[in-house]
Amino acid sequence: MNLLKPVRVAISGKSGCGNTTVSTLLSQKLGVKLINYTFRQLAQEKGLTLAQVIENAKTDDSYDIFVDNHQVELAKAEPCVLGSRLAIWMLKEADLKVYLYASDETRASRILNREGGDLQEIKSFTSMRDSEDSRRYLKLYNIDNNKYDFCDLIIDTANYNPEQIVDLILKELVKRNYISE
Repeated sequence: MNLLKPVRVAISGKSGCGNTTVSTLLSQKLGVKLINYTFRQLAQEKGLTLAQVIENAKTDDSYDIFVDNHQVELAKAEPCVLGSRLAIWMLKEADLKVYLYASDETRASRILNREGGDLQEIKSFTSMRDSEDSRRYLKLYNIDNNKYDFCDLIIDTANYNPEQIVDLILKELVKRNYISE
């Protein structure tokens, strides 16, 4: 895999769609930096739980604005894979925009496998998180994160494993002359 020119790939999807896994694998295959700065990392840095950060972000826009602007700044600096909820909307300079989709049921099952817990609680938390995310994105940026039809690739992740998804993305990058096989 050889980069023919600098490339920035933006990958978005809701929690449990495989964003982090696919972004990580793709960045490794391409040999470019992975940028995946999220509420989860912000929570760790601030010594809070993810739930606390989500709750705080309901009334304090600075959480979203910091995370979103910080990752775009990082992504503009060098070839990379930016994996985030808003990557495809925020990184206007992306050479390839990929949206990963999965049903609510699939997403909840994946989160359960990753983090453990109770499936019904995960479904409830994920639904609340999706709703809060959508509300904030619309309010802060006028982005409807349920409208992603402008993307270069939309992949239903229930149909593929992470390696197959990365292969689909790599094939598209070959087609666009960003990489050679």
